[in-house]
Amino acid sequence: MQKSVILGSVGILLALMASPTGRAQGKPEDLRPASAFDGIADPAERSRALFTEAEKVILNPRCVNCHPAGDRPRQGDDSHLHLPMVVRGDADFGAAGLHCNTCHQARNNDRAHVPGHPEWRLAPIEMAWYGRSPAEVCAQIKDPERNGGRTLAEIHAHMASDSLVGWGWHPDAGRTPAPGTQARFGELVKAWIETGAECPAS
Repeated sequence: MQKSVILGSVGILLALMASPTGRAQGKPEDLRPASAFDGIADPAERSRALFTEAEKVILNPRCVNCHPAGDRPRQGDDSHLHLPMVVRGDADFGAAGLHCNTCHQARNNDRAHVPGHPEWRLAPIEMAWYGRSPAEVCAQIKDPERNGGRTLAEIHAHMASDSLVGWGWHPDAGRTPAPGTQARFGELVKAWIETGAECPAS
């Protein structure tokens, strides 16, 4: 009974904090396709241009909120600190007794404005993106010591097909989807890798 009251209170608090505006609709044209950069003759320059387009997703609140620089996730289109106050925990899944899935269930709860996914969690601290420049994030994505030990091919697979990444295009009511589509984003990342995975200067 006490747990139900606590969870009910958390749900009410989250609903009060959520944006009342409803879900905005993402459009594919908000993210240019990889083919839009075919006219850039120099591969390195094309690679940097491709990453700059892909960073519209990578540095979008739908991504950086779960890639925080500290132990608290961020939320909302303005990336404010998570309310109620929660922390990363030892396994990036929340503190003991208040794991992420205490509130974040297997699917979005639009009535309570609580996002959901079966694997809801924070990215490891080594993969923190919030507050970092495109050049810093680009270098981090390529570094196996800071990207979860992934190869570039695995990075592409993660970004192009991981369902938790895909949530960014299907958020709960009140949150704006990431630009474009996951498929288009995956094409950009693939083309970026194929042209040398070059990073922007800043």
